[in-house]
Amino acid sequence: MESRKALFALSADGLAVGRGDKPLLADVNFSLEAGSSLAVIGESGCGKSTLLQTLAGVLPALAGRVRCSDGMGRKPANAIVWQSLALYPWMTVSQNLALPLKLQKAEGVAGRVERMLAELELTGLERRFPAALSGGQRQRLALGRALIAKPDVLFMDEPFSALDAVLRERLQQFLKRMRARHPCTMVFVTHDIAEAVYLGERIMLLAARPSRVAAVAANPSFTPDADIDVRETDLFYAVQKRLHAAVQNVRKGEEPVLTEGHW
Repeated sequence: MESRKALFALSADGLAVGRGDKPLLADVNFSLEAGSSLAVIGESGCGKSTLLQTLAGVLPALAGRVRCSDGMGRKPANAIVWQSLALYPWMTVSQNLALPLKLQKAEGVAGRVERMLAELELTGLERRFPAALSGGQRQRLALGRALIAKPDVLFMDEPFSALDAVLRERLQQFLKRMRARHPCTMVFVTHDIAEAVYLGERIMLLAARPSRVAAVAANPSFTPDADIDVRETDLFYAVQKRLHAAVQNVRKGEEPVLTEGHW
């Protein structure tokens, strides 16, 4: 598949989210440059998934607005990778990959599926059903199905949460490599601070009871280059340490401490 440049910037202005007419999280403000990534972290029940679904257009905003613009008035194409992965168990690997293209009535479906299989390292498994794949293979398939239709914005809701630590780190690196080949703006929810620091160019920390945005700031340790092992750097460790402290602060009702405007 040919690579391209991500064009859509994403922002929220005075956004309030909830289910039905019950507000859960209000006054959400942030801006994300085209091709950048935002990690959303926070305790259970603070509204992470509800915020993600509102940004993706699955849930309506209760107040404020979400803007996703390329400056030319084009409507963005979104893709979502759910925590459950939502693979169709009655479809083979190839059929799962082909589905978004068929829904778009795209041309060259077979060739695009073949190329994506190679990228996902699933060549030879195209006739298997999801239940016959390993956990890591299912994760790669779900990611490939989201990216094969060339989305402008990718939303991910804790897709790696069920994996062991070693496999999780491998797939985080795999995701970076896939986004380098298929550029898109990305928002993802995670409970894992190390994952947020590895994948998030910006990191949003939500507080619970009551739910609120405690801080949104740049991640100085982030690099889009999957070949650079930032996990071994002092800066990566320092950002993790500051985020851990920030989480503890918001649990106590205190404000997180930023360093010169970043984590």
